[in-house]
Amino acid sequence: MLKGALIGCGFFAQNHLCAWRDIDDVNITALCDRDEQRLSETSKRFGIENTYTDAHEMFANEELDFVDIATTVETHLPLVEMAAQAGVHIICQKPFASSMNDAGKMVSMADKSSVTLMVHENFRWQSAIRAVKTHIDEGAIGDVFWGRVSFRSAYNVYSGQPYLATDEKFIIQDLGIHILDIARFLFGDVGSISARTKRVNPNIRAEDVATMMLDHDNGITSIVDCSYATSLPVESFPETLLEVDGSKGTLRLNSGYQLMCHNHDGTRHIDVAPPLLHWAEKPWHNIQESVFNIEQHFVDCLRDNRQPETSGHDNLKTLALVYGAYQSADNGLQVVKVGNG
Repeated sequence: MLKGALIGCGFFAQNHLCAWRDIDDVNITALCDRDEQRLSETSKRFGIENTYTDAHEMFANEELDFVDIATTVETHLPLVEMAAQAGVHIICQKPFASSMNDAGKMVSMADKSSVTLMVHENFRWQSAIRAVKTHIDEGAIGDVFWGRVSFRSAYNVYSGQPYLATDEKFIIQDLGIHILDIARFLFGDVGSISARTKRVNPNIRAEDVATMMLDHDNGITSIVDCSYATSLPVESFPETLLEVDGSKGTLRLNSGYQLMCHNHDGTRHIDVAPPLLHWAEKPWHNIQESVFNIEQHFVDCLRDNRQPETSGHDNLKTLALVYGAYQSADNGLQVVKVGNG
């Protein structure tokens, strides 16, 4: 039985805890949050008796195999350092760090302490996204040369997470990081990026629209576009839509989780809708499924002594795209090198 703790009992962390309950031979034995009311409510909801408002005290008192850090980005560095010093494996919420320097420090801390560090980059773990990846890898459309990863919505994300309206950076850092990671997952690592951003909603502080072009190391070009200012006839939140062109055909992941694969054999339409987990609710169920999938992956990696797919090392490449996109947008669509090319 693996014993874990969760730090941060906020809005999205409730999904983390629901998923942990469904993973075999895992027990969350402690919770930590500076907000005593939120801590108490979460403790009662999930029946977790050991609660702390101080992470130092928790690490000193608890015997843990891993910790799930579900806090805001500015707290990640000190919490990762505490966990690494305690010899506890780490799964850390995105965005991983507020700078590339801090991200590098955390990866080094984990390496030196010989603990596993995985970033909770869960969007690539949605079953619909995995289905597209399988078709690409199996050569269903030949050699891919172009792709588009799109998330466009007018959903009121500020109601559940009001801090998003006041953050200095918004859509690339909060949502775009997921969509950029999907592009890396599907099309490979990136050599350079260019971006343009816009603030449409006058009641928020930062950008709510971003369009990015990625030059992948293998010659693929992809477009990543994100918007929380796009009102559509049918709201597709929180779906990511995909277009992939290859030498022998095309893939389209359309709204409603409908995958179209067209090649020399004809056109197939495949329903890749995610399962509705017993604790999940629509329309969030695809995100909630991905939380379960990534946590199961983390546990499997711990048991098999292997690096997670979204390890700290891997996430440095996604984080570089985020900061490269902001640099490009701030400098008039400047092409920013983010890889080794």
